[in-house]
Amino acid sequence: MPAAALAPARTAPARTAYWTRLLPLLAVLACVTRVPSFVRPLWNPDEGYLAVQARLLTQGGHLYDTVVDRKPPLLPWLYEAAFALCGSGSLTPLRVLAVLAQLLTAVLLASIARRRWGDGAGRTAGVLYLLVSVGLNPEDAQAATFEVFILPCTAAAVWCADRGRWGAAGAAVATAFLTKQTGGAVLLPVALLLHRRGASRAGPLRLAAGLTVPVLGAALLTDPAGFLFWTVTGSGAYASFTGSELHVLGRALTNTAILAGASAGLLPPVVGALRTARSGAADLWLWLASSAAAVALGFHFFGHYYLQLTPPLALLATRALHLLPGERRVRAVLTSACCCACFLVWGLFAARADLTHAQRLATALEHRTKSADRVLVWGIHPETYWLAGRTPATRFLTAGLLTNYSGGRDGPQVGEKYAVEGTWPVFRREMSAHSPALVVDDSRGGPYAPDRVPTLRRLLESRYEEIARVDGAVLYARLPGE
Repeated sequence: MPAAALAPARTAPARTAYWTRLLPLLAVLACVTRVPSFVRPLWNPDEGYLAVQARLLTQGGHLYDTVVDRKPPLLPWLYEAAFALCGSGSLTPLRVLAVLAQLLTAVLLASIARRRWGDGAGRTAGVLYLLVSVGLNPEDAQAATFEVFILPCTAAAVWCADRGRWGAAGAAVATAFLTKQTGGAVLLPVALLLHRRGASRAGPLRLAAGLTVPVLGAALLTDPAGFLFWTVTGSGAYASFTGSELHVLGRALTNTAILAGASAGLLPPVVGALRTARSGAADLWLWLASSAAAVALGFHFFGHYYLQLTPPLALLATRALHLLPGERRVRAVLTSACCCACFLVWGLFAARADLTHAQRLATALEHRTKSADRVLVWGIHPETYWLAGRTPATRFLTAGLLTNYSGGRDGPQVGEKYAVEGTWPVFRREMSAHSPALVVDDSRGGPYAPDRVPTLRRLLESRYEEIARVDGAVLYARLPGE
C-alpha cells in the first residue's frame, strides 16, 4: 500500500496554508534563477530558429509546408502566439513563459514528493529542482527553447499517473511529445505506474486516448503527411553517430560533467540510495533512465538535452534525503544553492561570440537590402534573419537541413546527398521563384561551404558577385539583370 494511503488525511485549510507558504518561495526562486535569461536578446540558434519560424507563421506561413523544422508544432505555435500578442521584436514574453514553466515544474514535483513522503519532502523537491535547473552552460539552461517547455509536461504526466488520472496523464505525455519528440520518453514511468496500480481495462484505454487524440489533432491542424515526415521519418541521417565520434564524445562528457557539478548536492544521496535495497521509487528510476535515453537519442548530446534529467534527479534526491538525518537535507540544499549561484554568475557575465557575429551580419543585411527584400543566409545561425528583420528566401532556415551539417559534424556524412529527402528540388524552385537580393555565405570554412555544395556554388557563380566580407562571412549581391 502506498505511503500516502497510510498518512492522515489533510484538511483543506492545512493544504491551503502549505501552498500559501511554499508558492511564494518557489516563485521567487524561479524568477531569480531565470534572471540571466533576460540579459541577452538571444541565447542560442534554436531560439533564433523559433523566432524566424514564428514571424513567418504570423505572416501567413504554413507549418511543415512553407515553414519547416524537425520539431513538433507546439513551441512554434507558442512563439507565434506571443509574437501575435506582443510583437516579434523581442523574446521577453517567451522568457516570462519560461519562468512560469519552471515554476509549474517545481510545483508539480513538490506535489508529487509531498504526496509520497510528506510536507518537508515537498519543499525539498521544489527547491532542489529550481536550484539544479540552471546547472548547464547558460546558452543551454537559460534559453526559452524546447526542453524548458517539455519539463512541466513530463512532470504533469507523472503527477497525473501518480493519482490514477490516466486520460490526463496520456494528454500530458502527448503535450511533451508535441513540444519535442524526446518528451514522449515519460510514457515509460507512466506505464509502469499504470501496471503497478493494476488499473482496470479502462485505465489503458484512457491513457491511449489521452495520448493519441492530441497528436492526431496536431497532425490534422498542420499537414498529416508533413507532420509525420518532419517529426518522425525524415531525420534518419541527423540521428547518426557517424562522422564526428570524438567531437560528440567530448561534448557528451563535458555536458555530463557540468550537470554533475551542478548536482553536487543531489548526487551523493542518489548514489547512496542506488546502493541500498530500501531506495524504492522504481518509477522515478525508470523516469531517470528513460530521460537519459532521450538525451542519447540522435547521438548529439547538446547541453539543453540534459535538462530532461533534472526533474527525476530532484525527486530521487528528495527521496534519498527523506531517509537520512535532517542535517543531510540542509547540506544538500546549501550545496545546491552555492552551485546555482555560480551558474547564475556565469549566465550574467558569459560572452557569446556567435551572437555578436550574427548581430554584425544583421547590420550588414539591413544596410544593403530593403525591408521587402528576401535574403539567403547560408549557415547555421538563423537568428540573423530575425535580427535583421529580413524574410528568408527559402523555407530551409539553416544549411543543416540541406547538407546534414549539425552540431559540429565534420565527417563524411555532410553534403547534398545527405540532405533531408526532397529538399534540394524545393530549394532550387525557391531560388528561381524569389531569387534573394543578397546571399550571405556564413560557412566560414565549414564542411558545408559552397565549394563543397555544387548546387549553391553554381548559383553563386552564375548569378551573384562578391561585394563584401563581414567577420569571415562573404556577402554576394545579385548581378545586374538577374
